[in-house]
Amino acid sequence: NTSYMFVTGPDVVKTVTHEEVTQEELGGAKTHCSKSGVAHFSFENEIETLRSVRELFDFLPLSWREPGLTVPCSDPIDREEESLDTLVPLDPNLPYDIRNVIEKVVDHQHFFEVQADYAKNIVCGFARMNGRSVMIIANQPQEAAGCLDINSSTKAARCVRFADSFNIPILTFVDVPGFLPGTDQEWH
Repeated sequence: NTSYMFVTGPDVVKTVTHEEVTQEELGGAKTHCSKSGVAHFSFENEIETLRSVRELFDFLPLSWREPGLTVPCSDPIDREEESLDTLVPLDPNLPYDIRNVIEKVVDHQHFFEVQADYAKNIVCGFARMNGRSVMIIANQPQEAAGCLDINSSTKAARCVRFADSFNIPILTFVDVPGFLPGTDQEWH
């Protein structure tokens, strides 16, 4: 409730459209993290913010010209994860949380998600494989059955473009029934 971003404030919106809206509803952090997709993260305080920014930077190289930092990994390279046999249900109509699958595959079961509250039908973020940073992009069957739509496609495209800019490999998990139909999707 301390930062806002909008083109016109609540007073102008009310004058022009007769719509009552607060500064927070119109352009607060929660709005931009969940509705517009303009913000990737929102934190409660400065300490949490700095911790998360440091964690994000640990996944990135210093420049596009340099390889990223390789972190020592104690996970056995030949480990087998038995739970992967049951995490994805045999019935294609049953949802599951793709984050559980991701965490079982990546180093130390650690996944740093980006834009967690926006376009929830696709999951994007950073992890490590054998100590090296990777960008994960995965359909989320728990949301809209994992269907792609405009917002999820935009979110994934931004992550692909960002990863490509820093030469970060991309690992995809695909379990998508198709593109969300409807006039709203067709007209936007």
